[in-house]
Parts: sequence; structure tokens; C-alpha cells
Amino acid sequence: MLQRFTDYLSQQHLLPDGGEVLLAVSGGRDSVCMAHLFHRAAIPFAIAHCNFHLRPGDCDRDQQFVRRLADTLGVTFFTTDFDTRRFAADRGMGIEEAARTLRYDYFAQLCRQHGFACVATAHHRDDSIETFFLNLFRGTGIAGLHGIRPLSTLGDMLLVRPMLCFSRADIDDYVRRHGLDYVEDVTNGQLDARRNRIRLQLMPLLRELYPSVDTTMVDNMERLQQVETVYNLAVNDLRRSLLHTSRSPFGFKYTWLDIASLPPLYPLSTLSLGLLHPFGFTPSTVADMVRAMRSGQTGARFLAPDYVAVLDRNRLVVADRRSLPPAPTVQAVLLAPSDVPPFGERHGVEYVDADLVRAPLSVRHWRHGDRFCPLGMHHQRRLSDFLKDSKINLIEKDCVHVLVDADDRIVWVIGLRLDHRFRVTSATRRVLRLSVSPDPLA
Repeated sequence: MLQRFTDYLSQQHLLPDGGEVLLAVSGGRDSVCMAHLFHRAAIPFAIAHCNFHLRPGDCDRDQQFVRRLADTLGVTFFTTDFDTRRFAADRGMGIEEAARTLRYDYFAQLCRQHGFACVATAHHRDDSIETFFLNLFRGTGIAGLHGIRPLSTLGDMLLVRPMLCFSRADIDDYVRRHGLDYVEDVTNGQLDARRNRIRLQLMPLLRELYPSVDTTMVDNMERLQQVETVYNLAVNDLRRSLLHTSRSPFGFKYTWLDIASLPPLYPLSTLSLGLLHPFGFTPSTVADMVRAMRSGQTGARFLAPDYVAVLDRNRLVVADRRSLPPAPTVQAVLLAPSDVPPFGERHGVEYVDADLVRAPLSVRHWRHGDRFCPLGMHHQRRLSDFLKDSKINLIEKDCVHVLVDADDRIVWVIGLRLDHRFRVTSATRRVLRLSVSPDPLA
């Protein structure tokens, strides 16, 4: 088994040359087996353990067990404690998601502080097959059907799974032959978790019906991974040709998709998922987008954790919500006409005739029904028509604010256009210098 282990590390290029590996060790048989194999292979490593305090008494027992294991193997031991339930409640997460977030954030912190080349987890072949079925029944794109990858990244952290070449039975046999101690998580035998039901009920039935199901599933997942590679190459080519990036006059960049340019021979749902999944949109949300695109639901809005997408006539516009500007503030300074620079100033600064506006000035969001005289025109028009003619998309419209005087007359559509009625002329005696903060293009 040691030879299979080292061969797999080499074949999959899992270990950077000369780097020390951080092993995630829970104390269960899988991670204990992994630590033992690393020790026998003379690969430099340290051990990290997380105490989630989810099983009173057992978690502290596990923590002490792993500490003793690290001492026995003569390696550095790192450990930490979490109030997982409180963390989950504060962030509206499930317990499993919260524990995963806490665990990998801690591992990433250790990698940054101590320079570990990668983090190794003890996922094995059976875990990968169970993950396949979990994703299949939950509903997923092709990316969820290749099981667990031997190597992946999370942020700037490299994750490796050197035990994927072994089955659960292989690990049980190794632990028994080498007389290794480990701690048992009693929740692994309970049927209240979907993964446990797949492990304890579905897989035994499948092995009874198809004795070679484990080998077959490994082959299937490998083929699906190869198909995914081809699919991703095609989608990446389409993403480069179909997704465009523009800069808003409000300072943020956004991505847009010309719906009419979508290739007619491609399945719209699959193509849209491939194009939009990198922004964090789920398959169900993308399915809603596709229905909206097909029915022409202009104004339909869709949310991902960090992004917003809006169907704007014949385009789908996507923007990072974190980059959208806050409501602006405007500072007004009184000047003499001679103080106005002849060639203007930076973006975000305008000048108006101080005697034509009635104080106080205030900033508000634009409204349907607003009217103003765009600079250079002598008649009023609806602001909504001006925004449409200016190609302001629906996400940008959320950022449009106006500066109004005491009579609620629009003096400035901030960042876009002054009102012609308040312009500086040769008859102007006093000037208001208007500057906006934050300046979108500063």
C-alpha cells in the first residue's frame, strides 16, 4: 500500500518539490492512515486539527488523541477551537457549511504563517463516489459529477487528496495490519445525514446488484472529468467571444452578454450555466435567467452572493455588487466667475450660476416622472428618456442620483449632465463649484 501511495503522489503531481505538507487530521481511521503513510514515506509534514465543539466530550477527546499522535510521529501539531453553532447562526449557515468554512480558513492561515506547500485531506475513493451521488441527486452541472479531484485550489491554498487511490476497505485493512489506533465518530453510523444514507444504504444495494460498481464508478468519473475538460475549453472560447466588459460612467466595470449573439445551435441552458457559473449564479438561478431571456422579461433581476444580473432589453448585464458606488455627496463652493478655469476640471466637478438656484441643494435618487433640460437643449425632457438614449443600463440606473434645489428642480444629473437652465453664462455674477464625492472616475 505504501508503494501505491507514493506512486499515486507522483502520477498526480500532488506534492510540490521540497515543500512541507500540512495534514488535516481528525483522528479517524482515514486521516490516521494518511499520517502513517506520510511518516513511512519520509515526506515532511505537520498536523492540524480543528475542535468544532459539536459533540460534547468527544471533540475534546479527539483533539487530545491527535495531539498524542503528532507527538508519537515527532511532527509539529497545530490546533484550534471553534464555537461552530454560534458562527453558523450569526451568518445564517448550516452547521456543515460553517465547519467547512472555519476549517479551511484556519488551514489557509497556517499556510500563510508557516509556508506549507499544500494541505492534504484524507478523502478516499468511497468518499468520491458518495460525492458523485450526492451531487447527482441534488442537481448539478457536469462539474459536480467527477467526484472529488486529487488536486484543487481554494483561494491561494493548494488542496491535495493523496488517499483517493484507496477504498475504505483498503484503509480498514491497512489500519488493522499495522495496529493503528484511531477515534470513531459516532455520527458516521447515523442515518440522519444524506451522505451516511448513501454510504450505509445505497452503496451496499448497488454492490449487490452490480458487484463491480466501485471500479465502474471510478472509470465513469474519470471519463466525465475528461468530458468536462473539453466542455470547459469550448465554454472558455465562447466566453471570450460572447462576454464583453464595459466601464460605467459611475466608475464600476460590468460584464454584458448580447442575447441575440448566442449561437442558435447551442443548448441555451447549458451554455448560459457555463458562461454565468463563474459569477456564482446557481444552476436554478441560471434556469430562471434562461426563462426570462426566452420570454423577454426586461428588468428581471437575479442575485448571486457577490453579483447581480439584470435583463436589460436585449442584453444581460452582470456587475459585482461590491463595486457599486454609494450615494454621492455634493459639495458646493461659491466662486467669482474669474475663478472658473477656462478649460474645466477633472471629472466630477461642474459649475452653475449661483443666482439661478434656490438653496438648499440636496441629493436624491432619480424618479420616474423627473424632467430636466439637458445642457445644450432649450426644452425639458423626461429623465427616463435621457437615460435610455444615453444607454444607461438597469444596474447603472440604480446608481443615478440628481442634485435638486429647494424647488425640486434638477440642477445636475450627477456624473452625466447639467441642466441647461443653470449653466454659467457671460451674465453670471456668482458661480457655484459643485464637486461630487466619491468621484466615479477619480
